[in-house]
Amino acid sequence: MPEVEALLLANHAEAHDGLLYLMGAGWNNVRQRVIPGQPPPPFHFGLGLSVLVGWTETNRRHHIAVTLEPEDGGAPLMNLEADVEVGRPPGAVEGADQRSVLALAGEVMFPRAGGYRVVSRIGDHTRSVSFRVHYDAPPMMLQQPA
Repeated sequence: MPEVEALLLANHAEAHDGLLYLMGAGWNNVRQRVIPGQPPPPFHFGLGLSVLVGWTETNRRHHIAVTLEPEDGGAPLMNLEADVEVGRPPGAVEGADQRSVLALAGEVMFPRAGGYRVVSRIGDHTRSVSFRVHYDAPPMMLQQPA
């Protein structure tokens, strides 16, 4: 059965020629400058996924779903879906697992500070990664008048 073997949060993610390129990957805290009384700015991020497909599951489509949701439940902030089909390359050793990489990028507005998670699902396999969003006041707002 296919599985997401790696799910990484990054500032930027790209996939080319079977390779995953991540910049600023592996974070678990987002710091956003938010002006009181105004909505938070959009946050740009990337996701890097590595999908491992067993030999007997190659040359078939597998549906993958990725959601960004509040850690304590509630409506997802983002839903992404894709189909992955991994073939058997010429000369592959019989029985060898095959790997496919995916890079996703987007912008999201976090409605509040707190915990969030990205959850990937492929077949019966689920993988998730959690992170926290912190709201910071802009530097000019931090100083109190004398």
